[in-house]
Amino acid sequence: MSDSHQAIYDAVRSRIHGCDIEQATKDALRDAFGNADFVIRCAMQDVAGSFGEYARPSAVYRPGIVRDGNQWCALYGANLMEGVCGFGDSPPEAMADFDKNWIAKGDGHV
Repeated sequence: MSDSHQAIYDAVRSRIHGCDIEQATKDALRDAFGNADFVIRCAMQDVAGSFGEYARPSAVYRPGIVRDGNQWCALYGANLMEGVCGFGDSPPEAMADFDKNWIAKGDGHV
């Protein structure tokens, strides 16, 4: 071991002298696995939320979206009278309104 490495080794060794290494290791592992469990739960919630987004009527049926005056219109079907539509100030708002209207229509068949 080089002189500089020996000095670092000695400094670290002097800092942990008298420490209960076994307990410190157990605490570190418990903290790591506890954190991992939390991270996994968060990831599972994110995935579940993503799957929920894919199940929205606007994602499944992919209505056309066009500018209609000063609003956006999401339309599925031949026209406003026969199809399902949603309006909003932005495309996401129009899609959210479309989802609401699709569900309100009942069986969802156009």
